[in-house]
Amino acid sequence: MSIKVDALISRQFLAANLDEIREMREESRKQDAKSHIVWRNVALFFALHVGAAIGLFQIFFDAKWATVAWVFILHMLGSVGITAGAHRLWAHRSYKATLPMRIFLMCLNNIALQNDIIEWARDHRCHHKWTDTDADPHSTHRGMFFAHMGWLLVKKHDQVKEQGAKLDLSDLYEDPVLVFQRKNYLPLVLIFCFVLPTFIPVYFWGETAFIAFYTAALFRYAFTLHVTWCINSVSHWIGWQPYDHNASSVDNLWTTVTAMGEGGHNYHHAFPQDYRTSEHATWLNWTRVFIDASAALGLVYDRKTTAEEVIERQCKNAGCETERAKMLHKLGG
Repeated sequence: MSIKVDALISRQFLAANLDEIREMREESRKQDAKSHIVWRNVALFFALHVGAAIGLFQIFFDAKWATVAWVFILHMLGSVGITAGAHRLWAHRSYKATLPMRIFLMCLNNIALQNDIIEWARDHRCHHKWTDTDADPHSTHRGMFFAHMGWLLVKKHDQVKEQGAKLDLSDLYEDPVLVFQRKNYLPLVLIFCFVLPTFIPVYFWGETAFIAFYTAALFRYAFTLHVTWCINSVSHWIGWQPYDHNASSVDNLWTTVTAMGEGGHNYHHAFPQDYRTSEHATWLNWTRVFIDASAALGLVYDRKTTAEEVIERQCKNAGCETERAKMLHKLGG
C-alpha cells in the first residue's frame, strides 16, 4: 500500500465527522424520510427464512452430527471472511495481509454472501463517518428493525449514495483480489455459499442433499446474516459505553461471542483503526486470535493498536473509567 493511499485512508473515514453529523441530523429532522420498499428483497428474505426454519428443524431432528458440526464450521469461516476480511482488513485497514491471505479471506467472504467486499467496505465507511444520519446505511435513528435488516428491504436513502460517492475507494479498487471478486461475484457466492456447503456433506458422509441444502446452506446463511446484523442493531442498543457516552454504539457480550469478537462496538467506534476492535478478553475475540495466529505465520503484519494513554484519555473525556473497569472485570479483559 503506498504512503499516499495510507494518508488518504487515515484522513477520510476512520473517525466520525462530528460537525457534519450534527448538521445532517438537523437537516434530516426537517424532512419526512420515506422508505421505498424493494419487494424483490422482501420476497427473497421471506423465502430464505422459510428455508432456514426448515433447516433449523432438520438440525434438531434429521441431520447427522457431522452436518451439524459442518454448519457451525461454515458459520465461523464465513464470519471470519466478514470480520477479519471485509471489516478489519479492507474497511478499516487495521492491518495488512499478504496476497495468499487476501485471497483466502476473499474466498471465506463469499461464504457469507453480504455483497462484495468493495460495496461492504463502502457502506461500512459511511456508517462510521456519518453514524446515525441519513448517510448511514443502517442508521439506528430510523428504528431498531431498520438498523437490523430493514435497511436491506428498502431503497438506500439518497444521502447514502450522495455522501458515499465522496469517499475515496481507490485503495479497494487497487487490490486485484477485490476487483476479481466484484467481477465474478455471482458465480463465487453460488459456489461458496450454496454449492460447496451442500456438496461436501453429501459426498463425504452421505447426508441427503435435501438436508444438507436446508441446514448447511440456508439455515447457516440466515444465521450468519442475523449475527452480523446484530452488530448494527443490538450493539447500538444494549450494553456498556465506557469509551464514548455520546455515541449510540455499545459493547455487548453476546454479540462478541456470536460475531467472532465484533461486539466491542463502543470501543470500535472510538478507535476504529484498532485491529482488536475491543478490549474484551482474547478468548472472546476469536477474530483477533485468527489475525494474531496469521501474523505468527507471516501472513499478516502491521497490526494497528491504540495506546493505553489514548484509551484512558478517551474514557476520561467522553466515557467512564469506572464503567470500563467494571466491564473488563466481567469480560476478563
